[in-house]
Amino acid sequence: MRFASLGSGSKGNATLIQAGNTCLLLDCGFSLRELEARMARLDMGPQHIDAVLVTHEHGDHIKGVGPLARRYGMPVWMTHGTWRNAPCGDIPELQLFGSHTPAFHIGDIEVRPFAVPHDAREPIQFTFSHGGLSLGILTDAGSYTPHVLSAIAEVDGLLLECNHDVQMLRNGPYPPRLQARVGGDYGHLSNDQAAALLTRIRHQRLQHLVIGHLSEKNNCPKLARRAVSAVSKDLDERISVLEQAVASGWFQLVPAG
Repeated sequence: MRFASLGSGSKGNATLIQAGNTCLLLDCGFSLRELEARMARLDMGPQHIDAVLVTHEHGDHIKGVGPLARRYGMPVWMTHGTWRNAPCGDIPELQLFGSHTPAFHIGDIEVRPFAVPHDAREPIQFTFSHGGLSLGILTDAGSYTPHVLSAIAEVDGLLLECNHDVQMLRNGPYPPRLQARVGGDYGHLSNDQAAALLTRIRHQRLQHLVIGHLSEKNNCPKLARRAVSAVSKDLDERISVLEQAVASGWFQLVPAG
Protein backbone atom coordinates (compact mmCIF):
# COMPACT_ATOMS: atom_id res chain seq x y z
CA MET A 1 0.00 0.00 0.00
CA ARG A 2 1.33 3.45 -0.85
CA PHE A 3 0.19 7.06 -0.89
CA ALA A 4 1.44 10.38 -2.25
CA SER A 5 0.43 14.02 -1.92
CA LEU A 6 0.04 16.04 -5.10
CA GLY A 7 0.04 19.21 -3.02
CA SER A 8 -1.19 20.23 0.42
CA GLY A 9 -2.31 23.64 1.62
CA SER A 10 -4.85 26.40 1.13
CA LYS A 11 -4.08 26.68 -2.60
CA GLY A 12 -4.99 23.09 -3.40
CA ASN A 13 -5.07 19.57 -2.00
CA ALA A 14 -5.02 16.12 -3.59
CA THR A 15 -3.76 12.75 -2.37
CA LEU A 16 -3.30 9.47 -4.20
CA ILE A 17 -3.85 6.15 -2.41
CA GLN A 18 -2.88 2.95 -4.21
CA ALA A 19 -3.19 -0.69 -3.15
CA GLY A 20 -3.66 -3.90 -5.09
CA ASN A 21 -5.16 -2.99 -8.45
CA THR A 22 -6.92 0.14 -7.18
CA CYS A 23 -5.90 3.79 -7.16
CA LEU A 24 -8.03 6.42 -5.42
CA LEU A 25 -7.78 10.20 -5.48
CA LEU A 26 -8.73 12.00 -2.29
CA ASP A 27 -9.89 15.53 -3.17
CA CYS A 28 -8.88 17.57 -6.17
CA GLY A 29 -8.24 21.21 -5.40
CA PHE A 30 -6.27 21.80 -8.61
CA SER A 31 -7.26 22.52 -12.18
CA LEU A 32 -7.31 19.51 -14.46
CA ARG A 33 -4.15 20.68 -16.24
CA GLU A 34 -2.32 21.16 -12.94
CA LEU A 35 -3.47 17.77 -11.65
CA GLU A 36 -2.20 16.04 -14.77
CA ALA A 37 1.17 17.82 -14.49
CA ARG A 38 1.59 16.85 -10.85
CA MET A 39 0.59 13.25 -11.47
CA ALA A 40 3.05 13.02 -14.35
CA ARG A 41 5.90 13.63 -11.88
CA LEU A 42 4.89 10.34 -10.28
CA ASP A 43 4.58 8.58 -13.64
CA MET A 44 0.82 8.55 -13.19
CA GLY A 45 -2.15 10.03 -15.02
CA PRO A 46 -5.88 10.47 -14.42
CA GLN A 47 -6.51 7.30 -16.41
CA HIS A 48 -4.99 5.38 -13.49
CA ILE A 49 -7.59 6.71 -11.02
CA ASP A 50 -10.52 4.39 -10.25
CA ALA A 51 -12.55 6.84 -8.16
CA VAL A 52 -12.42 10.26 -6.48
CA LEU A 53 -13.42 10.83 -2.87
CA VAL A 54 -14.21 14.31 -1.54
CA THR A 55 -13.80 15.40 2.08
CA HIS A 56 -15.82 18.65 1.89
CA GLU A 57 -16.88 21.42 -0.45
CA HIS A 58 -14.20 24.08 0.10
CA GLY A 59 -12.50 25.15 -3.12
CA ASP A 60 -9.01 23.97 -2.19
CA HIS A 61 -10.41 20.44 -2.06
CA ILE A 62 -13.06 20.37 -4.78
CA LYS A 63 -12.01 22.84 -7.50
CA GLY A 64 -11.04 20.22 -10.08
CA VAL A 65 -13.46 17.43 -9.17
CA GLY A 66 -16.14 18.29 -11.72
CA PRO A 67 -13.83 18.75 -14.73
CA LEU A 68 -11.91 15.58 -13.81
CA ALA A 69 -15.04 13.46 -13.47
CA ARG A 70 -16.55 14.75 -16.72
CA ARG A 71 -13.36 14.38 -18.75
CA TYR A 72 -12.54 10.86 -17.58
CA GLY A 73 -15.95 9.53 -16.57
CA MET A 74 -14.80 8.36 -13.15
CA PRO A 75 -17.09 7.91 -10.14
CA VAL A 76 -17.05 10.53 -7.39
CA TRP A 77 -17.92 9.75 -3.76
CA MET A 78 -19.02 12.46 -1.31
CA THR A 79 -21.46 13.04 1.52
CA HIS A 80 -24.99 14.27 0.95
CA GLY A 81 -24.16 17.54 2.72
CA THR A 82 -21.07 18.14 0.62
CA TRP A 83 -23.01 17.52 -2.59
CA ARG A 84 -25.70 20.04 -1.63
CA ASN A 85 -22.99 22.70 -1.38
CA ALA A 86 -20.53 21.45 -3.99
CA PRO A 87 -19.64 23.99 -6.71
CA CYS A 88 -18.59 21.31 -9.18
CA GLY A 89 -21.46 21.06 -11.65
CA ASP A 90 -22.73 17.81 -13.10
CA ILE A 91 -21.07 14.57 -11.97
CA PRO A 92 -21.79 11.70 -14.39
CA GLU A 93 -21.35 8.96 -11.78
CA LEU A 94 -22.09 10.27 -8.30
CA GLN A 95 -22.02 8.07 -5.18
CA LEU A 96 -23.52 9.68 -2.07
CA PHE A 97 -23.12 8.47 1.50
CA GLY A 98 -23.41 9.77 5.06
CA SER A 99 -20.68 10.86 7.43
CA HIS A 100 -21.40 7.83 9.63
CA THR A 101 -21.73 5.29 6.81
CA PRO A 102 -19.99 1.98 7.64
CA ALA A 103 -16.84 1.00 5.76
CA PHE A 104 -17.24 0.13 2.09
CA HIS A 105 -14.94 -1.14 -0.65
CA ILE A 106 -13.80 0.58 -3.81
CA GLY A 107 -11.90 -2.07 -5.71
CA ASP A 108 -9.20 -3.55 -3.47
CA ILE A 109 -9.33 -0.77 -0.86
CA GLU A 110 -11.60 -0.63 2.18
CA VAL A 111 -12.75 2.95 2.76
CA ARG A 112 -14.02 4.09 6.16
CA PRO A 113 -15.35 7.66 6.48
CA PHE A 114 -15.48 9.48 9.79
CA ALA A 115 -17.02 12.84 10.69
CA VAL A 116 -14.74 15.72 11.66
CA PRO A 117 -15.40 19.20 13.18
CA HIS A 118 -14.93 21.71 10.37
CA ASP A 119 -16.91 24.67 9.04
CA ALA A 120 -18.44 22.81 6.11
CA ARG A 121 -21.84 21.17 5.59
CA GLU A 122 -20.97 17.48 6.22
CA PRO A 123 -17.17 17.21 6.36
CA ILE A 124 -15.41 13.88 6.68
CA GLN A 125 -12.00 12.31 6.56
CA PHE A 126 -11.08 8.69 5.89
CA THR A 127 -9.05 5.66 6.71
CA PHE A 128 -8.01 3.38 3.86
CA SER A 129 -7.14 -0.28 4.43
CA HIS A 130 -5.71 -3.13 2.39
CA GLY A 131 -3.89 -6.34 3.25
CA GLY A 132 -3.75 -5.65 6.97
CA LEU A 133 -2.37 -2.12 6.49
CA SER A 134 -4.20 1.14 7.07
CA LEU A 135 -3.73 4.81 6.25
CA GLY A 136 -5.47 7.63 8.11
CA ILE A 137 -6.08 11.14 6.80
CA LEU A 138 -6.87 13.97 9.19
CA THR A 139 -6.82 17.52 7.89
CA ASP A 140 -9.38 20.34 7.93
CA ALA A 141 -10.52 19.73 11.49
CA GLY A 142 -10.54 22.40 14.15
CA SER A 143 -10.42 19.88 16.98
CA TYR A 144 -10.45 16.14 17.54
CA THR A 145 -13.19 14.10 19.15
CA PRO A 146 -13.25 10.61 20.68
CA HIS A 147 -14.76 9.46 17.37
CA VAL A 148 -11.82 10.89 15.43
CA LEU A 149 -9.27 9.35 17.82
CA SER A 150 -10.96 5.97 17.55
CA ALA A 151 -10.88 6.11 13.73
CA ILE A 152 -7.11 6.69 13.51
CA ALA A 153 -5.92 4.97 16.68
CA GLU A 154 -4.33 1.96 14.97
CA VAL A 155 -3.21 3.24 11.55
CA ASP A 156 0.16 2.39 9.97
CA GLY A 157 0.43 5.71 8.15
CA LEU A 158 -1.05 9.08 9.01
CA LEU A 159 -1.37 12.30 7.04
CA LEU A 160 -1.95 14.82 9.81
CA GLU A 161 -2.76 18.51 9.65
CA CYS A 162 -0.40 20.98 11.33
CA ASN A 163 -2.01 24.10 9.96
CA HIS A 164 -0.71 26.85 12.19
CA ASP A 165 1.51 27.85 15.06
CA VAL A 166 -0.71 29.53 17.65
CA GLN A 167 1.68 32.43 18.25
CA MET A 168 2.24 33.05 14.53
CA LEU A 169 -1.51 33.06 13.92
CA ARG A 170 -2.07 35.52 16.78
CA ASN A 171 0.67 37.88 15.53
CA GLY A 172 0.15 37.31 11.82
CA PRO A 173 -1.63 39.21 9.03
CA TYR A 174 -5.08 37.64 9.40
CA PRO A 175 -7.85 39.91 10.74
CA PRO A 176 -9.38 38.88 14.09
CA ARG A 177 -12.42 37.22 12.52
CA LEU A 178 -10.28 34.99 10.29
CA GLN A 179 -7.93 34.21 13.17
CA ALA A 180 -10.93 33.09 15.19
CA ARG A 181 -12.16 30.89 12.36
CA VAL A 182 -8.82 29.21 11.70
CA GLY A 183 -8.03 28.73 15.38
CA GLY A 184 -11.54 27.73 16.43
CA ASP A 185 -13.02 24.30 17.09
CA TYR A 186 -14.31 24.11 13.51
CA GLY A 187 -11.21 25.50 11.80
CA HIS A 188 -7.81 23.84 11.49
CA LEU A 189 -5.53 21.87 13.80
CA SER A 190 -2.56 23.74 15.24
CA ASN A 191 0.89 22.25 15.72
CA ASP A 192 0.18 21.83 19.43
CA GLN A 193 -3.15 20.13 18.81
CA ALA A 194 -1.54 17.70 16.38
CA ALA A 195 1.13 16.85 18.94
CA ALA A 196 -1.47 16.32 21.65
CA LEU A 197 -3.45 14.05 19.34
CA LEU A 198 -0.39 11.89 18.71
CA THR A 199 -0.05 11.18 22.43
CA ARG A 200 -3.55 9.65 22.35
CA ILE A 201 -3.06 7.17 19.50
CA ARG A 202 -0.56 4.37 18.93
CA HIS A 203 2.04 6.57 17.27
CA GLN A 204 4.66 3.86 17.84
CA ARG A 205 2.95 1.89 15.08
CA LEU A 206 3.29 4.63 12.47
CA GLN A 207 5.60 3.86 9.57
CA HIS A 208 5.05 7.33 8.15
CA LEU A 209 3.80 10.47 9.87
CA VAL A 210 3.19 12.95 7.08
CA ILE A 211 2.49 16.55 8.12
CA GLY A 212 0.21 18.50 5.80
CA HIS A 213 -1.96 21.55 5.20
CA LEU A 214 0.61 23.98 6.65
CA SER A 215 -0.37 27.62 6.46
CA GLU A 216 2.09 29.63 4.41
CA LYS A 217 1.52 32.70 6.60
CA ASN A 218 0.96 31.20 10.05
CA ASN A 219 3.36 28.28 10.21
CA CYS A 220 6.66 26.90 8.97
CA PRO A 221 7.95 23.34 8.53
CA LYS A 222 10.54 23.73 11.30
CA LEU A 223 7.94 24.65 13.92
CA ALA A 224 5.51 21.94 12.84
CA ARG A 225 8.18 19.24 12.87
CA ARG A 226 9.50 20.38 16.24
CA ALA A 227 6.05 20.22 17.83
CA VAL A 228 5.19 16.70 16.72
CA SER A 229 8.68 15.21 17.09
CA ALA A 230 8.63 16.29 20.75
CA VAL A 231 6.01 13.62 21.36
CA SER A 232 8.60 10.84 21.12
CA LYS A 233 12.33 10.83 20.52
CA ASP A 234 12.06 8.12 17.86
CA LEU A 235 9.30 9.84 15.89
CA ASP A 236 11.42 12.39 14.05
CA GLU A 237 12.90 9.89 11.58
CA ARG A 238 9.38 8.91 10.49
CA ILE A 239 8.17 12.48 9.88
CA SER A 240 7.81 14.07 6.45
CA VAL A 241 6.43 17.54 5.71
CA LEU A 242 4.32 18.12 2.61
CA GLU A 243 4.63 21.13 0.35
CA GLN A 244 2.03 23.17 -1.49
CA ALA A 245 4.01 23.74 -4.66
CA VAL A 246 5.14 20.21 -5.52
CA ALA A 247 4.04 16.61 -5.27
CA SER A 248 5.68 14.38 -2.70
CA GLY A 249 7.23 11.05 -3.50
CA TRP A 250 5.42 7.82 -2.67
CA PHE A 251 5.15 6.77 0.97
CA GLN A 252 5.18 2.99 1.19
CA LEU A 253 3.43 1.00 3.91
CA VAL A 254 4.66 -2.55 4.34
CA PRO A 255 3.48 -5.47 6.51
CA ALA A 256 5.26 -5.90 9.82
CA GLY A 257 8.01 -8.51 9.84
